[in-house]
Amino acid sequence: MPDKNRTIAFQGAPGAFSEIACRSMFPGYTTLPCPLFEDLFSAVEKGAASFGMCPLENSVAGRVADVHHLLPKSDLFIIGEYFLRIEQHLLAPKGATLDSIQEVHSHVHALGQCRENIRKLGLTPVVHADTAGAAADVAKWNDRTKAAIASELAAETYGLEILKRNMEDADHNTTRFVVLSKERTLPAAEGKVITSLLFSTKSVPAALYKAIGGFATNSVNITKLESYTSGKYFEIAQFYMDIEGHPSEPAVARALEELSSFSKEVKVLGVYPADPFRYGK
Repeated sequence: MPDKNRTIAFQGAPGAFSEIACRSMFPGYTTLPCPLFEDLFSAVEKGAASFGMCPLENSVAGRVADVHHLLPKSDLFIIGEYFLRIEQHLLAPKGATLDSIQEVHSHVHALGQCRENIRKLGLTPVVHADTAGAAADVAKWNDRTKAAIASELAAETYGLEILKRNMEDADHNTTRFVVLSKERTLPAAEGKVITSLLFSTKSVPAALYKAIGGFATNSVNITKLESYTSGKYFEIAQFYMDIEGHPSEPAVARALEELSSFSKEVKVLGVYPADPFRYGK
């Protein structure tokens, strides 16, 4: 078993983009692959890993839905974030060519990020659980008609050749990851800080307007706001929100107090340093 004090868990097979994010943010740590997002959360909750690296959203494909269902039920905290430029490559067994391949296997988000190039090459997309897992299967099959879309690390891991680099349709293709921990950390109020939270309101007119009005009047920037409905009759509106600022700052404290006054429940998921990527650094 790896040393849990120097281990970070991720969802996917070895060579996944999540593992690249782990290596970039936590060099020297042992990476722990997990088949499912539930397994990633469990590894951190049960102490098999110190941290978990979890994708939250992609600039092309949007939010990672599974994670948003797990976060509200978890006791883990967000202690950091990392933005990774995603470079999708077309991988195939040795001897394969762009003319020989007919199918391309990958995660549904990766296939979506490369939709136009897949169409131009006339390939049939096949959905897999994750990009690196698709690469592992393509290597195992050793079929020159089948290829995978995955990372360069996956190509190295499974001995595949890169037939075409940068299959992604958009050159801004970037995934935002968050780092999960059992221990809550509070960075100093100095510097750029992100606060992530969940809250819920009754599904009635003006409920959201009243709940977040304090952020406008106190000049607190909301960088992300997403809604979900729940309850037997879809009567409860739930929201995930990221804001710029530390809860100890007077303006943020006033905005959060007003949010609590008009919300059924407020849960702070984490307070952590903003990745310099947000500000073009």
